[in-house]
Amino acid sequence: MADRTPDLTPAGLAPVRFAIDGVDDGLVLLLAARARLARLAGRLKVQAGVQGRDGLREARIRRRAEALAAVVGLAPGTASGVLGVAIGAACRAQGLDSDLDQGGNADAGRMMPATMHTHATATPSPAHSLLRLLPPPRRLAPLLKVVPPAVQARLLERAMAKVLAGPLAGDALEFMAGRRLGIEVSDLGLRWVVELQGERLLVVDAPAEATVRGTATDLLLLAGRLEDADTLFFQRRLVLTGDVELGLTARNLLDRLPWEQVPLGLRIALNRGARFANAARTAYHAKA
Repeated sequence: MADRTPDLTPAGLAPVRFAIDGVDDGLVLLLAARARLARLAGRLKVQAGVQGRDGLREARIRRRAEALAAVVGLAPGTASGVLGVAIGAACRAQGLDSDLDQGGNADAGRMMPATMHTHATATPSPAHSLLRLLPPPRRLAPLLKVVPPAVQARLLERAMAKVLAGPLAGDALEFMAGRRLGIEVSDLGLRWVVELQGERLLVVDAPAEATVRGTATDLLLLAGRLEDADTLFFQRRLVLTGDVELGLTARNLLDRLPWEQVPLGLRIALNRGARFANAARTAYHAKA
């Protein structure tokens, strides 16, 4: 009689896996249905002359999903992350892109309005061709080593003071008192640890309790409000290590940061810099 390999599958696991497969299939079907409805909504908006993203609606969608997730025992961030990916896909299908909020309605929520555009022919423009010549950020890493760490630290501290002026003036950053959060720009080889001391966020020479890691482009997209934090974490373009609670609290603070309170010049610089970096990355990968 031929030897038979013993079945090590735990009893009852097969039907559970079958049920999971069914749920996965249902998720895909629901996402496909949502995408079709989003495309229909986009056509109706164009016919009505409505342009841009509805920040209030997107914020309501996320809040509703997080509230429902809490009721059914799902991590709110998981629900919000999945919907963030679906919203991003819907915006791309509708030809939408984020833009600056320069004095718009302050109640627009954390999502920035956008302008609607159409995608023209795939023929590269002269600007696109020039962007292909730019090296990826990782090739610039050796050049940054000539900048003294002290200078890098002071620049980061000044930027944080401007962006977080409102929270620093209040008590929104109390959770950071004596805590150390790391920021790592993976492709540039840069890493800082920041700590709240009094009413200032300072770069310190100490181990981080939690670290947020991402590429220069993705961190710029987050800072410029061109990408949502949930989407970046869900797609693993941003990675959080260490004390997850500290990292998520810091992320939630940035998510709620009123964009209109950031100085206009800095908003413009972040937005334009993020757009340029993203376009350069797209062009560089396109030539491969």
